[in-house]
Amino acid sequence: METDAPYLAPVPYRGKRNESAYLPLAGEKVADIKNLKIADVAAITSSNARKLFKML
Repeated sequence: METDAPYLAPVPYRGKRNESAYLPLAGEKVADIKNLKIADVAAITSSNARKLFKML
C-alpha cells in the first residue's frame, strides 16, 4: 500500500491531502473488501514488500 494519490485521501479525510498516516484506513478497507482480518492484510502486504525489495 502507498499514498501515491495525494488528492485522494480516504473517506474521513476526503478533501485533505493524503498522507502516510492514513494507510491503516486503506488496510482496513482492503480487509473489509477481501473479507480478511487486518492482521492478515498487514502480513500479506509486508511479505510482498520484502519480496519486492529482496529483503527476505
